[in-house]
Amino acid sequence: MTRSVKDVAEFVGGRVVGDAAVPVSRVASVASAGGGDLVFVEDGGGLEAALLGGASAILAGEFARGVEGKTVLREGKTVVIVEHPRLAFARVAAWLSEAGVGEESRREVGVHGSAVVHASARLGAGIAVGALAVIGENAVIGDGSWIGAGAVIGAGVMVGKKCEIYPRVVIYAGTSLADRVIVHAGAVLGSDGFGYVRDGKTGRYEKFPQMGTLRIGDDVEIGANTTIDRGALDATVIGRGSKIDNLVHVGHNVVMGEDVVLAAQVGISGSCVIEDGVVMGGQAGIGDHAQIEAGVILGGQSGVLPKKVMRGKGVVFWGTPARPLREYLKQLAALARLGKKG
Repeated sequence: MTRSVKDVAEFVGGRVVGDAAVPVSRVASVASAGGGDLVFVEDGGGLEAALLGGASAILAGEFARGVEGKTVLREGKTVVIVEHPRLAFARVAAWLSEAGVGEESRREVGVHGSAVVHASARLGAGIAVGALAVIGENAVIGDGSWIGAGAVIGAGVMVGKKCEIYPRVVIYAGTSLADRVIVHAGAVLGSDGFGYVRDGKTGRYEKFPQMGTLRIGDDVEIGANTTIDRGALDATVIGRGSKIDNLVHVGHNVVMGEDVVLAAQVGISGSCVIEDGVVMGGQAGIGDHAQIEAGVILGGQSGVLPKKVMRGKGVVFWGTPARPLREYLKQLAALARLGKKG
């Protein structure tokens, strides 16, 4: 199943330079592209390499407006000029998958013979359930969703429409996923939070009740081997459109807003509030009951102390304890000078 470059341009609101009838069926990198592939470039140097490469068509930014038809025809390429080529490329990739190109088109609709599905579970139309998957009592799987091989969907779990649950994901009871949620292999959602009470007389720790829920909004993506705890008594919440990388841990009672981005190995302690649009670099660590206000950017390996409030939309923080980047760099420079004096 293919699309013409004309179709692609109309889909992303771009302008075609060259042959609009050229067919494309896949997306690829400039280095690996061949016939029928679509690539993207973000600068003039990348455009030159793409014109000499094997791709049939190129998504390029406004910088490519100087590319005239003679150049394109000489190289036998078609260029689609768009405002944001990387974003357009991502959208086209998803669009081609919906059209039957990519892994989604190879998932066989129906329940594999080795899967275990409780009689009370409700399965929507057009779903695919892989080998050895388990779907528990009263679970609900929405239309068009995919449950990968060996995944475990606990009792009463709600999975929305067009969700993708990759192999060996475990979703505990009390968890709900909205629509178009993607959960990659090995992730564990809704497990007990790390909550204990110490008996001062005996020194022993006793488990605090972990009986809350986990709610995940529309269009969230959760990376491989990530863990998100249920609330202790209330709910852990992951807001719409948030993107969570591999090997991230989100503790109990965390309330996360919309369009939050967490890179690999971020750790968020219990009862934190992470507001809309926050970005955290790899290995950032957040102490319990901290609040990260909307639009804050935390650099890799930053540390936020418990109960600390971080504010400043678009402000970059770094270090431990995290402070504004300029202040952090001044302190590093001062330490370097002291080291030279020694």
